[in-house]
Amino acid sequence: MATTSFPDASPRKHHRDAQPALPALRRDAPRSASASRAVCTVRSFPDNLVITSAEPEFARPFGLSSGEICGYGLLDLLHSAVPDRLREQFVALSSGRQPRFTEKVTGKDGTGVDFHADMTAIAVRGLAGGTSGAVVLLHHPAAAAPGPAAPAPAPAPMAPPPATRPVAHEGPLLSALDAQVLEGVARGESTVQLASRLYLSRQGIEYRIGQMLRRFDTPNRPALVSRAHALGMFAAGQWPPRVLPERVKP
Repeated sequence: MATTSFPDASPRKHHRDAQPALPALRRDAPRSASASRAVCTVRSFPDNLVITSAEPEFARPFGLSSGEICGYGLLDLLHSAVPDRLREQFVALSSGRQPRFTEKVTGKDGTGVDFHADMTAIAVRGLAGGTSGAVVLLHHPAAAAPGPAAPAPAPAPMAPPPATRPVAHEGPLLSALDAQVLEGVARGESTVQLASRLYLSRQGIEYRIGQMLRRFDTPNRPALVSRAHALGMFAAGQWPPRVLPERVKP
């Protein structure tokens, strides 16, 4: 996951005192051909959509680590077929005209080879109700296997019954109310909107969000949504986002 800002874009990595040109990408990071889903968060910056945090799966296709990709302009790494299409979409996201969008994009891997992906950006609202950042999800479609189909393998030994298999839960279990709050934050709802819909005070909403920030070890709302997506808390491909039933306490 990465965090980005919403104004104009320039092909630079942003630092406090300088804006050096993009360094050469690594050539030793292979790109997986299997389907994957990666997440990052972005925040507003004076002249670009800047990545502020990213999961390793988001950075790997570019030949970078999750730490190295922070500070890059998202629009320097990803492009759409229509010039300025992505910038216009993010402007609409920042202004509140749309809560999310999905676009087909192209980037370059660590060897300079183009790769294609589906990008979804979701606005995240801050305390005052304005857009404080966005969560960006990158989905790499699985590559089709070339050549004739291989012969069917021999039947595998029968697996043990599902009940005997341990189920791993990477993310924390949430109460039903916390799950609703997290879903609202992921939809881009403000504190006032959440409080009105869930019949809670604004202080109650902020308290619950603050507790989740600590549990997920994240500094802000965009990072919270990004981490929740990365941990598989939400049902895949569903909008509005819904926390999976197995991640909610009975």
